[in-house]
Amino acid sequence: MSVAEKVNVKTIGFIVNPIAGMGGAAGLKGTDGEAILARAISLGAKPIATIRAKVFLAELAPLKHCIQLLVGIGNMGETEAKKQGYNYTTVGKRRKQTNAEDTKSIAQDIVKMKKADLLVFCGGDGTARDLLQVVGTKLPVLGVPTGVKMHSAVFAINPKAAARVISKFLEEKLPLREMEVMDVDEQAFREGCLSAELYGYMLSPYEPHLIQVSKLASPITEDEVRNQAAIAIYVIENMQPETMYVIGPGTTTRTISDLLEQEKTLLGIDLFINKQIIKKDANEEQILQAIKGKRVKIIVTPIGGQGFIFGRGNQQISSRVIRQVGLENIIVIATESKVQNLKSLKIDTGEPTLDTMFRAQRLQVLIDYSRWREISVE
Repeated sequence: MSVAEKVNVKTIGFIVNPIAGMGGAAGLKGTDGEAILARAISLGAKPIATIRAKVFLAELAPLKHCIQLLVGIGNMGETEAKKQGYNYTTVGKRRKQTNAEDTKSIAQDIVKMKKADLLVFCGGDGTARDLLQVVGTKLPVLGVPTGVKMHSAVFAINPKAAARVISKFLEEKLPLREMEVMDVDEQAFREGCLSAELYGYMLSPYEPHLIQVSKLASPITEDEVRNQAAIAIYVIENMQPETMYVIGPGTTTRTISDLLEQEKTLLGIDLFINKQIIKKDANEEQILQAIKGKRVKIIVTPIGGQGFIFGRGNQQISSRVIRQVGLENIIVIATESKVQNLKSLKIDTGEPTLDTMFRAQRLQVLIDYSRWREISVE
């Protein structure tokens, strides 16, 4: 008997924030506000939420005859549900341009219907905050990650994982837990100041291997500083001439530039050649142009306590960039204290095939001067 035959028909709310994540590859640290959205579009940003919604619904397809969807109208859920052949009922008013008020209105209507067993949304921390205002703990919520900042703990680690959580939720009755909804001030974030604030809690199905934890700052201790310096010294000593280094965000990666007496951005992607910064806070297109025809290495570190090396806060290093550089030219660095708290590294490039290529191997992580540790990838 299939999983689908074991469960009764369930009603699931489904909302897509169509602009979520558009500021990521453009290097804008988010997409909150009409001005930032316009700038992202001017920089060539493309919608990614609908792509991730498609991946999520395709992964959930074996259960589609067991599910009735309550979907946001138009590109807020209906479009992808219709393409994937789901049974659905639309919620909301059709508009050419949507905003946070539409998300909240649709969610509120779904709650009022008292039919949904779960509300799934495609968005980021800003969308989670919008839902917190109208849903609270009235209805279990699960996020399909499509945003930039991604500090909240209501998200699955990627769209496919979200589908697996729902399958387990329907089949095994996963427990519900109150999970943190967190967000940062985007303007301060763009200026290099990262300060996440807890806004509240929403109920979410709990499956620790498939749900991300809330993002935490790394502890700053004397041992941590020494460890970061030792890693940075080793990296610098082994930098190859005429090779471009695409260096991601984080305090551990910034230590490299500090020892080179170069002023790196803490939260952006910077490009180095011959131990000199040649471009600060580069977006995806700028990186692709700069690396064309060059030998390139990518240096990244897991951000916070989530274990993600791609797909959270560094979307400028996109799947297109990674494929052009090659998996063999990726260097992962992390202090010993951070590695001790990680069971695995996580990948969410937005391209499932590329994610699978990462998961087929164990990555070598530089954890101290000339010391490496092999870690699996989820």
